[in-house]
Amino acid sequence: MEIEVKVPSPGESITQVQIAAWLVSNGDIVEKDQDIVEIDSDKATLSIAAEADGKISIKVEDGETVDVGSVIATIDADAKAAKKPAAEIPTEKKEHTAESSKKPEPPAVNAPKELEHQEETDIHISPLARKLMAEKELDAAQITAFFKKMRLGKEDVAFFEKHGGHISAPVEKQANNNWTGKREKEPKKMSPLRIKLAERLVSVKNETAMLTTFNEVNMGPIMDLRKKYKQKFIEKHGVSLGFMSFFTKAVTEALVLFPQVNAQIDGNEIIYHSYADIGIAVSSPKGLVVPVIRNAEMMGLAEIETKIKELATKAREKRITLDDMSGGTFTITNGGVFGSMLSTPIINPPQSAILGMHNIVERPVAVNGKVVVQPVMYLALSYDHRIIDGRESVGFLVKVKEMLEQPSKMLFGGKDPLEELLGF
Repeated sequence: MEIEVKVPSPGESITQVQIAAWLVSNGDIVEKDQDIVEIDSDKATLSIAAEADGKISIKVEDGETVDVGSVIATIDADAKAAKKPAAEIPTEKKEHTAESSKKPEPPAVNAPKELEHQEETDIHISPLARKLMAEKELDAAQITAFFKKMRLGKEDVAFFEKHGGHISAPVEKQANNNWTGKREKEPKKMSPLRIKLAERLVSVKNETAMLTTFNEVNMGPIMDLRKKYKQKFIEKHGVSLGFMSFFTKAVTEALVLFPQVNAQIDGNEIIYHSYADIGIAVSSPKGLVVPVIRNAEMMGLAEIETKIKELATKAREKRITLDDMSGGTFTITNGGVFGSMLSTPIINPPQSAILGMHNIVERPVAVNGKVVVQPVMYLALSYDHRIIDGRESVGFLVKVKEMLEQPSKMLFGGKDPLEELLGF
């Protein structure tokens, strides 16, 4: 029986997708529920799993654009997987002949004796790798068999062509030699996700009255707090205490005082939200994605850190879904992890504002009339001036600054603990 593999609908309004990469080769025996192909849409990268065991026949190549619902492969469910004979799996020989023991070893490599008798088609395993496998009690035969089944891609072919197959040359030196002196051009097709991102960014610039306001924050109190409770926090909650949870918490408290920053324009109406769904910009193999933390206003620091770790892992492993990224009332992006000192982040539509974090640098600042060196971060708030006035934008950013410099304020809705006690 032949089963068709069709492109599922990644979401509403999506009619076409791009074949990102086949995870199997044409003619391979696949198992039910095994991921066989990745597809790119203008919203996310998704995997398609096999619906049955059998032999796969691929109909569409990598990089091609196809319609939703079209057949991209078939699976012959009647085909049976041929068992490989045990002789194909490399085994270690226990005895060595007298001739082989006399062969001189390469002077630069202290290889184990069993490597001297490997066939040319076997995968070379370094001594360090063998030591690591022994420590982790991993089977060398299973690992080599696994890598033999891996599919070579166009990047592998290009690497071999560029370096002439000199596998004995150090990979590190080859990788650093990117300039060849040739004047070539290599066009690459944009992914649907990148195309959609480009369209959205241009539309934001053209359709919103975007402005950016800046401020700086002394990160000393937060850094001291992290240093003091770092180990206890990990032991208690199982996650590290990062900066992003403090910023997320400070933002949710400030949004209560400035609801316009958390609102959106819908035609001639302004939609206010009684909740804070905070998008966290994350770099993934497919580009920038913004997974959303739902009801962040109800979470503590540990819950926020756990959710951020979960979403970031899904993004890097390309398991992020449309539901993970849909919605969102406000976004935080951290260019500081890449060394950015200052930038003007672009609003993530249909939201009305985005907070940009940057790197932390020790700078001289005035404290009580004296110049001292403190760890300072520049903050940037880009906002849609159609819905947010200067007073709200500046007031919001100042409130975030105050709560980061006095973390205890996060527990009292942005108010000073003493003022709360006095009933002000």
